[in-house]
Amino acid sequence: QVQLAESGGGLVQAGGSLRLSCAASGRTFKMYRMGWFRQCPGKEREFVAAVSTLGSNTYYADSVKGRFTVSRDNSKNTVYLQMNSLKPDDTAVYTCAADYLGYSSNWYLESEYDTWGQGTQVTVSS
Repeated sequence: QVQLAESGGGLVQAGGSLRLSCAASGRTFKMYRMGWFRQCPGKEREFVAAVSTLGSNTYYADSVKGRFTVSRDNSKNTVYLQMNSLKPDDTAVYTCAADYLGYSSNWYLESEYDTWGQGTQVTVSS
């Protein structure tokens, strides 16, 4: 089982960019589909983006499509979330998650993911 640690959060003005990283321990990182979720203040946690085990397929929530890009570098055991054109509504705790083998087509469901990081705060000021 992998362990996950996010970094890269912070405070940014609306319209700005941030890149989040999620570093994974263990030698089996490439066997996990990786996802990003976020929890906005006062709301339930929601799916943001996911990337398949080899990085060939990506999935996005409609709210971030065209602004966020998820990618991974299996040689570095790291998944990234590049966030551009940030809006105040993007303010949230962002958490990465790992789904072993990632066979299911339910890539947007929290229940599909086995392991979670601690999260990193992203605050977008207006």
